[in-house]
Amino acid sequence: MSKEKIPATPAVLVLKAQKADFTLHTYPYEERGGTKTSAQKLGVNEHLIIKTLIMEDETGKPLIILMHGDKEVSTKSLARTIGVKSVFPCNPAVAEKHTGYKVGGTSPFGTRKAMPVYMEKTIPDLPEIFINAGSRGLLAKMHTAELVRILKPTAVNVAI
Repeated sequence: MSKEKIPATPAVLVLKAQKADFTLHTYPYEERGGTKTSAQKLGVNEHLIIKTLIMEDETGKPLIILMHGDKEVSTKSLARTIGVKSVFPCNPAVAEKHTGYKVGGTSPFGTRKAMPVYMEKTIPDLPEIFINAGSRGLLAKMHTAELVRILKPTAVNVAI
């Protein structure tokens, strides 16, 4: 009986250290495939795939926003909500510096730099989610309570 080798990404190590209840799911990663591709390959609703977006404010201060795969972030609403002038997506190279992850494999767990985490307020309403586990083509399935317990994100209403 062969066991699939679980990658020891910083995200997986954090989840294990936090004694999180999660399972890992792999799929063939496609460049620019996004959550639509991962949802199709895993046979789940794209709304359950939570994307981890690295953004920064006008001063260059980074932040993480967690959003449903089938939704976008209103950066204007996010900026207003968190009390800054503007918020915009980080350049991929800058995002990789902040997180230690390649774009397409960004997880909110085990980032290189501590950043505030914001989460669309409807995510905890889901019974379970799939979220990146620190590598392209690797998602962790968990109850939303685990996500909230470990990350302690601030709920925001910024989906469009």
